[in-house]
Amino acid sequence: MTASVPGERIDPTALVAAAIAQDLRLATAESLTAGALVARLVDVPGASATVVGGAACYSLDAKTRVLGVGAELLAREGAVTAEVARQMARGALELYAADLAVSTTGVAGPGPDERGVPAGTVWLGLARRGAEPLAREVHLSGDRAAVRAASVEAALQLLSEHVDRPAQESPRRA
Repeated sequence: MTASVPGERIDPTALVAAAIAQDLRLATAESLTAGALVARLVDVPGASATVVGGAACYSLDAKTRVLGVGAELLAREGAVTAEVARQMARGALELYAADLAVSTTGVAGPGPDERGVPAGTVWLGLARRGAEPLAREVHLSGDRAAVRAASVEAALQLLSEHVDRPAQESPRRA
């Protein structure tokens, strides 16, 4: 699925409260957001009751060594793909023994990446224990800081959609 810039800002306090109420363990795997996503979550008092960890894996090597993303996949296709987003989310799910994990990988800019992927192209991944991981592509605009901030909002939106949905209702792809 392709989406554009997220509409409204997600309230991380409500997201954390909903995850706690469902006894969910949350994790993140971040590339272009470099820890900003998990930081938004843990800014909420009491987040330690639900957020179990976040991995900021900027290099290809870190994505492979920490999150288990296929080195061959990264060499063949680069880091900004649906499959990389899914593997990053799955890796965080396993690394932190989480129930839900969200990932961010993309091009913040100012220009395209070395493979020509345009700035503002972002893939989000979501993995839920017992289900196939999914990926969502978003296209964002603005400078580097704006793309990174909007990526955090889009990831919070995706996570919120799945915290609010029982496991059996989660679609295989968003």
